Amino acid sequence: MWLIVGLGNPGAEYEWSRHNLGFMLIDKLANEAGIAVTRRECNALVGRGPLETSTVKLAKPQTFMNLSGQSVSCLLAKNDMKDSQENLIVISDDLALPAGRIRIRERGSAGGHNGLKSIIAALGTNEFVRLRIGIQPEHPIGDSKKFVLDTIAKSERKVVDEALEESARAIKTILSDGALKAMSQFN
Repeated sequence: MWLIVGLGNPGAEYEWSRHNLGFMLIDKLANEAGIAVTRRECNALVGRGPLETSTVKLAKPQTFMNLSGQSVSCLLAKNDMKDSQENLIVISDDLALPAGRIRIRERGSAGGHNGLKSIIAALGTNEFVRLRIGIQPEHPIGDSKKFVLDTIAKSERKVVDEALEESARAIKTILSDGALKAMSQFN
């Protein structure tokens, strides 16, 4: 089984923020696979079902971004995956990646992302697959915290929709053919 975690912040005020692209991708995958992500488990909304040739648990931590690691470590432990981070995929936004671009890595640093920092600290490892969705604008920004929490502008929605579509294909490729194949195809 794979645990696929989309990072975001709970609450209607954050629903369409750039920081919630992880939640948006989980919703897209769930909708396409007919998986209801509504059950509460380990401070997350989760749903389980088939995706590609695998059984997946889709999760949206409800702990707020900076505490995502609490939820992820609990879900791994509860599902007898405590030492199997190779079956973990974490989806996050990335301010250092141009808007609409995606990047897959099998391991790495948090890159300044507080949700990834929390997960790495809670698991004691950075050895897990992550898919990052770029949100970097073409113009300089003054307040990065405000920028990531702002609502996605209507003018950006097409780029976001295309990035989510490509990200869904990338996740399915990871499940069916592995992260290395997905990296060569989507990075």
